[in-house]
Amino acid sequence: MPDASKRRVVVTGMGCVTPVGNDLETTWDAIVAGSAGADVITLFDHADFDVHFANEVKDFDPTGYMDAKEAKRADRFVHFAMAATRMAFEQSGLSGAAFDSERAGCVYGSGIGGIMSIEEQYMRFVKKGPRRISPFTIPLLMINAAPGQIAIEFGLRGINYATVSACASATHALGLALRHIQHDEADIVVTGGSEAAISILGLGAFATMGALSLRNDDPKTASRPFDKERDGFVMGEGAGSLVFEELEHAKTRGAAIYAEVLGYGFTDDAFHITAPEETGDGAARAFAKAIADSDLAPGDIDYMNAHGTSTLYNDRTEALAIKKVFGPDIKVAVSSTKGHTGHLLGAAGAIEAIFTVKAIDTGVVPPTINQFVPDPECEIDVTPNAAKRRDIRYALSNNLGFGGHNATICFGRYED
Repeated sequence: MPDASKRRVVVTGMGCVTPVGNDLETTWDAIVAGSAGADVITLFDHADFDVHFANEVKDFDPTGYMDAKEAKRADRFVHFAMAATRMAFEQSGLSGAAFDSERAGCVYGSGIGGIMSIEEQYMRFVKKGPRRISPFTIPLLMINAAPGQIAIEFGLRGINYATVSACASATHALGLALRHIQHDEADIVVTGGSEAAISILGLGAFATMGALSLRNDDPKTASRPFDKERDGFVMGEGAGSLVFEELEHAKTRGAAIYAEVLGYGFTDDAFHITAPEETGDGAARAFAKAIADSDLAPGDIDYMNAHGTSTLYNDRTEALAIKKVFGPDIKVAVSSTKGHTGHLLGAAGAIEAIFTVKAIDTGVVPPTINQFVPDPECEIDVTPNAAKRRDIRYALSNNLGFGGHNATICFGRYED
């Protein structure tokens, strides 16, 4: 049950741009149906690369969501953030509504930020010299451009900053947004994450470190979370935005409520800059902290959207962590949606939090697709290949990042 001493926080709006849909409805339908967004890369010439596929956002026009002039002065990851936020704001009923702008803010994550702009401006320098570097280069590449532009567009004059913690970035943003409202520092916080790192450096760097799947002959089944034959993750891009709002504030204006935000847990492995600590202790502590912060017990949790990257070490370690927290008789339903979307890096926690809220709201556990060979080292029910109906009252969304970062957020069905 919610702690009566805390200000209660609810989700009143959501929006996303993903490799399987440019809005929430299309994306969720694709997730439930088990569709995958991976295909041959179109964003750059990849002939000399070992990896030739990724989960790109398709048929996206930023001018549908922001001024054309401003779009030219912003990186692709900001385009995605603005689109997702506009959709979330509209769903929340805040578009055109009166609210105290000094009590409204934005906490938004990205792991890499404007890498495409860095590449473009460096090539300008190489080919044409330093005077041809764009004067907009710094605002193009800086990660805090996303929350900054969101604040300008939607008139959010309160708390505003970016979180940067690799693949845990967006989940850190969500947890901090929750705390700001609980601590009476804001009534409304737009939160989430955006990433657009399918680029020459982005793809090339992950490929040379051996993190990516090499299944060029079958991109749509390349991402195989928790499958024994997984061989690496598949890069994705996009954004997810959520409107977190203090409960009484939301009720006063008659807002629709999709879920309650109950608690979070943040830890670090303190082990290795890229590899997870092999016992799963850090991730398990994050799960446990999120559950305790929500005033719940492990047995209360009905569903977990796992990080589930389709890499050898992450999936094995995360499965160990789940068994540590939930015990040998695991009743929690688990799934990874990265088989559908690929890995959105710093934005993963945002879209996966949205999928977690949708699971609560619809009573549907999304599937972990591309399950062909069960892995005996991942002995958990990952909802293989097909969605399942389940009454979901409480759910976790979990993300683990390079640097040893572990971040988990807990949502619950809203009950007055």
